[in-house]
Amino acid sequence: MDTILTILKTVIILGVLIFIHEFGHFIVAKLGKIQVNEFSLGMGPRIIKFRKGETEYSLRAFPIGGFVSMEGENGEEESVENPRAFTRRPKWIRGLTLVAGAAMNIMLGFAIILGLVCSSDLIGTTKVAGFHKEATSNQVLMQNDEILKINGMKIRIDNDIVFALVRDQDGLVDFTVRRNGEKVELKAVPFTMNENEDGTKSIYLDFQVYGVEKTFGGVIKQAFGWTASIIRTVWVSLVELVTGQYAISDLSGPVGVASAVGQASSAGLDSLFLLVAFITLNLGVFNLLPFPALDGGRIVLLIIEAIRRKPLDPKYEGFINFAGLAVLMIFMLVVTFSDIIKLF
Repeated sequence: MDTILTILKTVIILGVLIFIHEFGHFIVAKLGKIQVNEFSLGMGPRIIKFRKGETEYSLRAFPIGGFVSMEGENGEEESVENPRAFTRRPKWIRGLTLVAGAAMNIMLGFAIILGLVCSSDLIGTTKVAGFHKEATSNQVLMQNDEILKINGMKIRIDNDIVFALVRDQDGLVDFTVRRNGEKVELKAVPFTMNENEDGTKSIYLDFQVYGVEKTFGGVIKQAFGWTASIIRTVWVSLVELVTGQYAISDLSGPVGVASAVGQASSAGLDSLFLLVAFITLNLGVFNLLPFPALDGGRIVLLIIEAIRRKPLDPKYEGFINFAGLAVLMIFMLVVTFSDIIKLF
C-alpha cells in the first residue's frame, strides 16, 4: 500500500511540474499569437483528448514528459504562409516562448522555497554559533566566526555551507572567515568523515550557525539566496557529471525520484516540499542546457538564425532535434535501468 501511495505521489508531483513547464510555453505562445495545435501531458498513446478552439488538449499514457505543439515549429512547408506559425513570429517572441517553460519551473521553485522560509521560526546565518560535543572543527574554527568561503566557494547563506561541505572528499577543509572584523584564512580545518551505507564517505557537520528573527527583507533575501544555492548545486553537479566526477549511476530517473519522494514524505511535509523545489529547479536548469531537443538547444538555433539573418534549413533543424531527442530517450532509459538495479 505504501509503495502504491508513493508511486501515486510521484506521478502527481511530476505531472504538476510538467504541466507548469508546458503551461509556460503555452501561455506565452498564445500571448505571442502563435498557433498552438496541441497541449499534451505525458508521452506515448493518447488516453484522453478534447479540442477547444484551434488547440487539442491530451493526456498520454506515460507521465515522463509533455509538449506544446506549435504550428510550423519544425519548419513544415505548409506553414510558410501562415502568419501565426512559430517561424513567422518575431525572434523575441519565439525566444520568450522557449524560455517560458524553464522560467515557470524556476518561479515555482522560488515560491516553494519562499513558503518554507516563511514557515520557519528563524532565518539561518553564516556565523558559527557553537559546536557539537564530538566536534573536531573547533580545533581551528571559533564561535562567532562568520564564514565567507569554503574551499574557495563563496558562502552567501547557511545552505551554501552544507553544499560546500558535502562536496568535500577528505575531511580537511579550507575556510575564509571574518573574525573580530578581519578576514582570516583557515587551512585544513579537520572534520570527521562518516561512512554511508553505499560505501561513500561524507563530512559530519559538527557546528551550528546562529538564527535571526524574520523580517520581510530577510525572508525575501533568504528565499532568493536558497533558490540560487539550489540552482548552483544543480549546475555544478551537471558540470561534474560531464567532466566525469560523477557516474551515470549517481543520477536518478523516475524510479529514483519515486524513492526520494517516499523518503521525503516519511520525513515530513517540509522535506517533501524541499524535494519538489529541488526537482522543479533541476527541471528548469536542465531544459536550458544547449543540447538539441531541449529548450536551450532550440534557443541556440534561434541565436544562430539571428546571426545568419536567415533560418536554418528545416530539414537539418529537424534532424538535429530528432537526434537530440533520441539521445535523451536512450539516456533516460539507461538512468531508469540504473535506478531499478539500485533497488536490488
